[in-house]
Amino acid sequence: MKKSNFTALILGTIGMVFFALGMCMALIEEWGMFRQGIVSGVIGLVVLLLTLIVWRKMEGKAPIKLSGKTVGTVILAVFGALILGVGMSLCMVFGKMVLGVVVGLVGIVALLMLIPMTKGLK
Repeated sequence: MKKSNFTALILGTIGMVFFALGMCMALIEEWGMFRQGIVSGVIGLVVLLLTLIVWRKMEGKAPIKLSGKTVGTVILAVFGALILGVGMSLCMVFGKMVLGVVVGLVGIVALLMLIPMTKGLK
């Protein structure tokens, strides 16, 4: 495994743990940690952004240029992850299994749309 991939693996894991924990903290009312959850989620997103920047630098690739497609991809990815998290919370915390599965599937479909959006169809 290359150093760049290992670094991305470690930083990505740390970022995702902060982001996921922040989502749980914000969405589970019994914890009473909404603000702390938002802070944790933002820290996770910042670490994930830094992971992307560090990995591209280690690979010798040019920085990402902001375009409409890039912004749309990021928005779709965040939307899909949030909707999937809401669906999981509806199932596991609030006991609304059918609604949670439907909402979670919408999030999964949104995340699956990222593949043709970024790679295209051939």
